[in-house]
Amino acid sequence: MHTPQNRRRRQLLKACAALAVIPVIGVPGEAMAAKNAAMRASLKYQDTPMGDKQCSNCMQFIPGKTPTALGGCKLYPGDTEIAPKGYCVAWVKKP
Repeated sequence: MHTPQNRRRRQLLKACAALAVIPVIGVPGEAMAAKNAAMRASLKYQDTPMGDKQCSNCMQFIPGKTPTALGGCKLYPGDTEIAPKGYCVAWVKKP
């Protein structure tokens, strides 16, 4: 026989299980979106080059695993989605 106390326990267990799943679902989505939007806006970052000026030939660019993979930038802390063919106003030619 199901007593009110047993029903409450089952409901609490279900609620706890649902709450435990939220971080598992939420964290990967945040980890994939590693962009520093404030810095991108202030330095007028764009995903396309400005003539021959592009991130892949800038001193600040941190290359990805392959030449076409997204990389990072010394000026954009925590941003891991800088396009090699991107551009911003802080571009400085590699020596």
